[in-house]
Amino acid sequence: MTRAHEMAHYGRLLLIAGLVVLADQLTKAAILGQLPLYDSRVVIPGFFSITHIQNPGGAFGLLADQHPLLRRGLFLGVSLVATGVVLWFYHRTPPERRWLAGAFALILGGAIGNLLDRLRLGQVVDFLDVYVGQWHWPAFNVADSAITVGVGLFLLHMVTGRLPD
Repeated sequence: MTRAHEMAHYGRLLLIAGLVVLADQLTKAAILGQLPLYDSRVVIPGFFSITHIQNPGGAFGLLADQHPLLRRGLFLGVSLVATGVVLWFYHRTPPERRWLAGAFALILGGAIGNLLDRLRLGQVVDFLDVYVGQWHWPAFNVADSAITVGVGLFLLHMVTGRLPD
């Protein structure tokens, strides 16, 4: 890989991950500034609301009832390891595999967005509330969405052996 291709490859990583972090942190700042904790605004009745939740745990509230220092250390360690693994995968991804590289950049941006919350607030701000009637999916945020899309693309690549170039 030429130096120019390498710069473009890592530039895409910084651009995509940076945009995810920016969108994530801006939306969370808006929620923190405009919507009291546990308050909710219906967007699509019976299906979607903006609801201010703060999750001290991991995905689906995992470990939410554990001691804050344990959670902070565990989630910080997991985030650092995950960041290293994602960067390793990104480095090994050929630049022409833009969709796969984009998937890793989405995962990285999402991980950094949630990590910033944990470092700053000790928990993650969630606000996207999808539900059908009384059955709610756990609230999530932009970072969670980016991670989900990135992991989905990666799994699609793993199952099919390829993504569009």
